[in-house]
Amino acid sequence: QVQLVESGGGLVQAGGSLRLSCAASGRTFSSYAMGWFRQAPGKEREFVALISWGGGTTYYADSVLGRFTISRVNAKNTVYLQMNSLKLEDTAVYYCAAARNTWPPDDYDYWGQGTQVTVSS
Repeated sequence: QVQLVESGGGLVQAGGSLRLSCAASGRTFSSYAMGWFRQAPGKEREFVALISWGGGTTYYADSVLGRFTISRVNAKNTVYLQMNSLKLEDTAVYYCAAARNTWPPDDYDYWGQGTQVTVSS
């Protein structure tokens, strides 16, 4: 089993930066693709970024491309989301998720509890 715990969220001004972390328990972290999603109140959850098992392949939603960077350090069982040039519309609860078996993932097996990111003007 894999347990995921996000951290690093908070309040930041528009144009600023945050780095989110997702710490995973388990001995097979490197075999999972890892994704970041976000959900604003009253809105549907949306895809943000995805990274392959070894970190060699990444994908981003068009809305964050060029501003966000996903990375992972398998030796630390951790995936990161570096968020730069933050906009008001980036405000959401951010979740990390782990997927196995398929590439690209069509489903995710494990989810973290989420961390709040609030961008203010």
